[in-house]
Amino acid sequence: MSGVVHHVLKRGIQATQEQYQNSSDPVIAYKLPTWGIVALWATALVYMAVMFAVRYTYGSVVATLTMIETPTATAVIKVTDADSEDPDAPLLTPDEKAAQNEYIEPELLLVKTKPITSGLRSTIKHLQARAGCLARFRGLHVFLLYHIVHHGVFQLLNAFHFIPRTLAAVLATVLLSRVDLTWTHLVVSEPSTKRWYQRIPARNNFKKIVGPAAVFALAEQATIIMPATLGRVFALEKYVQEPGKFGDLTDNERVTLIIQIFLVCMIGIATTVLILIPARVALKRVEASMLPEEDESIVPFDRTFGGKVVPEILGGSGRVAMLEAWKSFDWNARVRLIKLYAKIFAIQSALSIMFVMVVVGELKLIMGDQLDQMVAYARTGTNENDWVIVPESQLSS
Repeated sequence: MSGVVHHVLKRGIQATQEQYQNSSDPVIAYKLPTWGIVALWATALVYMAVMFAVRYTYGSVVATLTMIETPTATAVIKVTDADSEDPDAPLLTPDEKAAQNEYIEPELLLVKTKPITSGLRSTIKHLQARAGCLARFRGLHVFLLYHIVHHGVFQLLNAFHFIPRTLAAVLATVLLSRVDLTWTHLVVSEPSTKRWYQRIPARNNFKKIVGPAAVFALAEQATIIMPATLGRVFALEKYVQEPGKFGDLTDNERVTLIIQIFLVCMIGIATTVLILIPARVALKRVEASMLPEEDESIVPFDRTFGGKVVPEILGGSGRVAMLEAWKSFDWNARVRLIKLYAKIFAIQSALSIMFVMVVVGELKLIMGDQLDQMVAYARTGTNENDWVIVPESQLSS
C-alpha cells in the first residue's frame, strides 16, 4: 500500500507539471510554500515507514511464526480420592481409604495450551521476552538484502527479451531461495551468536528447497496474472490511465463497471486465499523443518512433523515434503492465520484513513480557503479557470 501512495504522489506531480506547462486554458496556480512541500513529503515518508513496519512485523515475522507453530499439550494426572462428595456418605477410616484407592486408577488428561501466535500482542511480548525489544524487526537486514538482490536479478533476467517477465520473476525467486531460507531460520529460531552469513545453509540444501520455492513463485505470479488478465478483458486499464472517462459513462455503464471491478477484486482475493497462502505456508514449513539441530525454535514447533521427517544422518531427506507440510497445518492454524491477515488489513486501512485526514488537514493549513475553492471546482467544474498546485520554483520558472 505504501508503494501505491508513492506512485500516486509521483504521478500527481508529473500530471501537475504537464498541465501547468502544456495547458492553453487560463490557469490559477497556487504557490505552494517550501515548508508546505516539506510537511507533505515528511508525512508521506512517515506513512510509508509505519506501513512497512506493520507489514514486516505482522505480515512477515508474526505470520511466519503462525505458520510453523505447533501448539503444545500439557499432561495432567488426575487422581480421584476414595472419599465421596456426598455429605450423607459414611466416613471412611484411613485403612478403608487406602484399600479402596488401590483399585482406583489415575486419569491422564491432555490440556492444550493456547498458541502463542493466537494474538498480536501475545506474539510480540513473547518475542521481546526471548529476543529483546527489537525482536519485531528480527531478520530485517536479510529481508532487505533479499528483496534488493531479487529486484536486481529480476531486472538482469528481464533484460534478455527472450525471457518472459513471469519466468524472470520465478527464476529470481528460485535462485535466491537459500537467502530466503536463511531469513526463515533467523526469524523462527532463538537468538544466536552466529553472523547471518554463517547461517546460510550449505549448497546441497538448494535442491531440497528449489521445488517449494518454485511452486511459491508460480503461485505468486498467478495472483498477479489472473486478476490482471480479467481486468484487460474488461478493458479497465483505460479508466486507470484516463480517470475522466468514468464521468462520461451512463448509469447502466457505471453499474457494469462497478461489477467488473468487484469481480476482479474477488478473483484476486480467491487466488490469494486458495493458491498463494497455501504455497507460502508450505514453503515456510518446509524451510522450518530444515532448521539445524543446534538451533532451537522460538515458538513451539515439531520439526519432525510427527516423525515424518527423518534426519539425513539416519538416511532421510532432512525435511518435510511440501504436500505433507500443508496437510499438517490444521484448520485451527489456518483460521488463526486468516484472522491475522484480516487484522493486518484492518490496521493498514485505519492507518491509510488517518493519513488521508492528516494530509487534508495539512493542505487546509497551507492553502486556506483556496483549497475549498479547488474542491468546489473539482466537484462542479463551473469555474472558468483551472487550478493547479505547483512549487515556488516551478511557478517562478
